Amino acid sequence: MILFLIPCTLLLVSCEGTTFRSSVPIYPVRFTIDTRTGQYVHFVPEAINTYVTVDRNGYHYNGRDYALNATDMYGYAGVVVYINSFCEYTAYDLCCPNCAMLRQPCEIDGAFAICPHCGEAYDLASSTAAPQRGIAKECMLRLKVLNNGGRLTVSQTK
Repeated sequence: MILFLIPCTLLLVSCEGTTFRSSVPIYPVRFTIDTRTGQYVHFVPEAINTYVTVDRNGYHYNGRDYALNATDMYGYAGVVVYINSFCEYTAYDLCCPNCAMLRQPCEIDGAFAICPHCGEAYDLASSTAAPQRGIAKECMLRLKVLNNGGRLTVSQTK
């Protein structure tokens, strides 16, 4: 029994401290997009490469702006909710990890989030938002999307 416990203990100790920490500060995120009604009825999984952004100025979708609710929280630099090439909803804080201290949101250009400061491009269609140009060393900060029958709730991963 003791011989079994020693390797298990070593494995647990060796994994300590391997938790990833993003360069983007953690700010509260909590809002809901109801794709069943209103302005978001076309924001469905089959609509690959479409997105909604949320920032201090409200929701931005399909060329229109909509007001925030009093309880909405939109992260550090805003949030993008994106339908990737796997027909899944993914969400990321819009802050470039390479330029996190500037708190400047990336701009969406097709399937990429582009940092206006350093020029890094993050691939949103891949479901990882990985940097493509090699300027940044980490992916964008991913957020949790809970899809409850077309009602999307976006929040922190923890």
